[in-house]
Amino acid sequence: MRLFETIRAYQKNDPAARSMLEIFLLYNGLHATIYYRIAHWFYKHHCQFIARMLSQLGKWQTGVEIHPAATIGRRLVIDHGTGIVIGATAEIGDDCLLYQGVTLGGTGKDTGKRHPTLGNNVMVGSGAKVLGPFKVGDNSRIAANSVVLREVPPNCTVVGVPGRIVRYNGEKLDQIHTPDPIADRIGELEKRIAELEKLLQEKETLQ
Repeated sequence: MRLFETIRAYQKNDPAARSMLEIFLLYNGLHATIYYRIAHWFYKHHCQFIARMLSQLGKWQTGVEIHPAATIGRRLVIDHGTGIVIGATAEIGDDCLLYQGVTLGGTGKDTGKRHPTLGNNVMVGSGAKVLGPFKVGDNSRIAANSVVLREVPPNCTVVGVPGRIVRYNGEKLDQIHTPDPIADRIGELEKRIAELEKLLQEKETLQ
């Protein structure tokens, strides 16, 4: 049962949790997720008004605002929770952990996909803002009060305003060796173009 596995995730992530019953009855983050799951079901079945009504009721009771159109994976843990905002096109993978005051929002410059995508096992610290339609890779960590405005590769730690990567695959980084996912992608495309040009040249030679 998914509710049971989510409660177990709370036990794993919160050392103050004393029992499953306490989590079920008293944890506003869990209650916010339950409201979201129900609202999301109505949203997917084209009952948008009921979905928004439920999400607003959940916001009023828990202090956590999750748009019913958002996509959230399994075992999400919302620790403390008050002040969290998750936008309509946000996507959250499995086993993620969000602390109070987190915003998964937009910059106001984008249309369509406007909000971030979190991979699996991502932690976002209290007060952090992740803004824009990019991905935060699996197993990455966003430090408290950081403002992240660009893509984050997997297995990274991001700190600061604006956010910068300070640790990658467990190793500390300086400004020179910080990975740039856009530059990496451009490099991959350039390599692919070179390979295709070589194939074309070989084909022309054979002709």
